Amino acid sequence: MAAAASRTTNLLLLGLILAVVSLVVAARRGAAPWARGFKYYLWMALFVVGLRVVFRVLLDAGVGTTVLFTLPEVPLPEVAAGIRLGGVVTAEAVLSAVREGMRLATLIICVGAANALANPKRLLAAVPPALHEVAVAVTVGLSVAPQLVESAQRVHRARRLRGESGRRRHVLRDVLVPVASDALDRSLMLAASMSSRGHGRLAGQGRAARRGAVALVLGGMLALCAGAYAWLDATVSRPVAMAALVAGTAAGVAGMVLSGRRVVRTRYRPDPWAAEEWAVAACGVLAATGMFLASSRDPLALDPSPNVLAWPQLPLVALVSVLLGALPAVLAPPVQPRDAHRSVRAAAGSTAPEVGVS
Repeated sequence: MAAAASRTTNLLLLGLILAVVSLVVAARRGAAPWARGFKYYLWMALFVVGLRVVFRVLLDAGVGTTVLFTLPEVPLPEVAAGIRLGGVVTAEAVLSAVREGMRLATLIICVGAANALANPKRLLAAVPPALHEVAVAVTVGLSVAPQLVESAQRVHRARRLRGESGRRRHVLRDVLVPVASDALDRSLMLAASMSSRGHGRLAGQGRAARRGAVALVLGGMLALCAGAYAWLDATVSRPVAMAALVAGTAAGVAGMVLSGRRVVRTRYRPDPWAAEEWAVAACGVLAATGMFLASSRDPLALDPSPNVLAWPQLPLVALVSVLLGALPAVLAPPVQPRDAHRSVRAAAGSTAPEVGVS
């Protein structure tokens, strides 16, 4: 859905994407603390739109013919030539700022929906062994925002129990410092838990095998770069470019397989990939593909001119593509009892973070 939103500034389509994403979150989110943080992403998105409009009004809002009002213009030195502070504010400029801000806000809300619906730690059990270290870093990065939201909720509940919810003084001491400290403590506990489960432990492998794996991965990357450049260059024949792409892909896959043999993992609770997961993934792929096709067939409908005040169009292909994103509200598997049990433990303040693989 984020890929679909990145292809348009049509306010009708962006609003429809927001409605579809919110529907899926409301239908399929669990009881985990981070699942209740979706509203914070909504507030962040609203702030982004407002900030985008304010900056456009103050700096460059004179494009267009429909004048809304005029601000006092501040004279700037010659070194700032081309920059205008204040002056005429037109409806076309404000509408253009709203469109750009809505697109960025939609991307933020799509990311927030992913964090509210899925536990990012389950990513560790789904990636190939060769990408284990990269997956750990990505998982920790994706869990930063949910952890901050969960810490802020606990601090807010504690302040309400102490009768301090109405006070607005000492926000830094009473709110920000406890939230940052709690997030740091949880990060340290997660690191200790991962270390005790054997994350980062590598099996013994000969020097020749390690060098061969590195050579295959680097050679595959170079071949892929050369093949991509040859594919974009009209002077190079297509068979040569395709051969380079195929050879690079094969070398990269072989290198990843050899590198993955160094990482020995066991799964205590396998996470199956069933028909429901395939259906959800297919809905996302079809939604993004449909928006890409619609943008190539009718670019003005998906990206209206910023200098024209007109009611946005609603192309049929783009409409159907966005509505496909609502199907996971029915097709996605409900929260499993195991996940619900983990959510209850997390809400109760359990100090044993769930990692999922060892």
